[in-house]
Amino acid sequence: MSEQLKVALIQRALAWENPAQNRDAIEKTVHGITKEVDLLVLPEMFTTGFTMQPENVAHSEGVETLSWMREVAANKKTAVMGSIPFFENENYTNRLFFVTPDGNHRHYDKRHTFTLAGEDKVYTKGTQRLIFTYKGFHLCPMICYDLRFPVWARNTEAYDVLIYVANWPKPRITAWDTLLKARAIENMAYCIGVNRIGTDENGHEYSGHSAVYDALGVQRAFSEKEEVVFAVLEKEHLTTTRNTLKFLDDQDEFTLKV
Repeated sequence: MSEQLKVALIQRALAWENPAQNRDAIEKTVHGITKEVDLLVLPEMFTTGFTMQPENVAHSEGVETLSWMREVAANKKTAVMGSIPFFENENYTNRLFFVTPDGNHRHYDKRHTFTLAGEDKVYTKGTQRLIFTYKGFHLCPMICYDLRFPVWARNTEAYDVLIYVANWPKPRITAWDTLLKARAIENMAYCIGVNRIGTDENGHEYSGHSAVYDALGVQRAFSEKEEVVFAVLEKEHLTTTRNTLKFLDDQDEFTLKV
C-alpha cells in the first residue's frame, strides 16, 4: 500500500468544441512534466468546453479520447482522469474516465446535470457513485455541479480523496472555493478541485482556483493561472486525523434515492 499519492492538476484554457486541438495541447503540457506523478487530473469536458451541443463533434470523439487517455497513461506511467461528452446508446452523458497505465478504465456519469445551462435536457444523468482504490487510496470522483450537493458526496464508504473536475465560472468562484473546503472538512478526506481558465464561446469567464484541501480543510495547493498544480497526498495525515477526531463515527445514517 502506498503512503503517498502524487497528483498533478492540469489547469488550462480549452478550445471550443475542438477535441483534437485540446488533446494536442494537453499532451504537450503533460509531456513537459518532469516530476514523478501518480495521477493527472483534467477539467470537466476537457475536449470541448462546457458545450450543450455535443452533436457538433463526431460521435466517435468519445471513444477516440478514451483511446488517447490510454496512450497518455501508458506513456507517462500515470493514471489520467477527466470528463468528456460521451455518446453511447443514442444518448450523451457527461462522463468522467479514470484510466490506468495498464489500459484499464472506470467511469462515472455526472449525477447532477446543470439545469441553469440546460445540461439536463442534453445529457443523461448518472445514478451511481464511483469509489475505487488506486495505489492504496480510495478515490471518489465527481463532476462540477455535484459539488453543490453534500449528501451525494457524504463519506459513508471511507473514501480518502474526493475529486471534482469542473468548468466553474468566475462569477460564482467564491462558492467553488467554499464548497471544496467544506466537502474536505465534513468528509474528513482530501478534496481536489480542477477547474479551467479562459473564456468560452458563450462568453463565460473561468478563473481557475484549482485546489487541494486536506481533511482539516487546510489548503495544500491553489492556482489562478494556466499551469500544472502539484500536490502530495499523505495517508498518515488521514489516519492521524481520523483516529484523533472520530467525527465520521457520529454521522447520520440515511438512504439516498437515485
